[in-house]
Amino acid sequence: MLLATLWVAGLVFYQVPGPGWLAGCAALLWLLAGGWMSVRVARGRAGRRLPAAYGLCMVAAALTWLGLTPRQDRAWADDVAQRLHVASFDGRRVVLDNVRDFTWRTEQDYDARWVRREYDLQQLASADLVMSYWMGPAIAHTLVSFGFEDGRQLVFSLEIRKEQGESFSALGGFFRKFEMTLVASEETDIIRTRTNARGEDVYLYRLHGLSQAQLRTLFAAYIDEARTLDAAPAFYNTLTSNCTTIVFDLARHIAPGLPLDYRLLLSGYLDRYAFDQGALTPGHSFKALRERARITDRALQPASDKDFSRWIRCGVPGTAQEDEQ
Repeated sequence: MLLATLWVAGLVFYQVPGPGWLAGCAALLWLLAGGWMSVRVARGRAGRRLPAAYGLCMVAAALTWLGLTPRQDRAWADDVAQRLHVASFDGRRVVLDNVRDFTWRTEQDYDARWVRREYDLQQLASADLVMSYWMGPAIAHTLVSFGFEDGRQLVFSLEIRKEQGESFSALGGFFRKFEMTLVASEETDIIRTRTNARGEDVYLYRLHGLSQAQLRTLFAAYIDEARTLDAAPAFYNTLTSNCTTIVFDLARHIAPGLPLDYRLLLSGYLDRYAFDQGALTPGHSFKALRERARITDRALQPASDKDFSRWIRCGVPGTAQEDEQ
């Protein structure tokens, strides 16, 4: 009963409309009332009416939960204002609308630009795991960057679809607070905004051992995800539908035997998980790979303006720039 009371308190806090203080007061009142009822029932002093009242509250909370539906028509923040749309895909060539190509100076100062891009999947040459740390070593945002033979990169990132003025909350993600969106972006946008505009710490690893056919399969899985979210909105869930679980789910398209692991929840350790599965460049210790994977300092240097994707990969094992400094 206490666990159920806590769950309802979270639902009240994140779903009551209006100012935050009102939701906080409502959640606190429920915690006091629900906690009192739980203790009375546990001690056998509740009689018949109190458990019935508690049960009705639980039914009301469950109905509220079931009645929450994701939407596509909110006042979205600029960086998630557009949905990735697959204009065409014949199995080889794909045309994507609303690829993000912002120029970021700060988080509040940027030039918004959404573009159409066309890619030939037979020109896929690589895939990189990108991890961006923003709240300690255990939590990281996970992205995958695909490289093409002509030097272009395209990054996929599953994110909350923030409303204007809204910010991420891991707890809110348990209570259907956010819709989710799949962002496809240029590296100069989605990586640079994290290193340069937000001050996050970013690491990039070359994924090892993927054949051209496997790269196409993984890319096509992202295309399927984009079509699904474009057709119907879905809620982000901190536990089951987040930036790391989508990478794991899509990776199982090419490696069905990938085991479940606690590092899928503690996403900051996903690189170690990938290393243990043999998915990173061999011939290096994990410590050495991690030291050379850190691209934050290079992304901040003025020299990165000339060829950002090449510059940030200088010294990264497994890339063509591995021996460059």
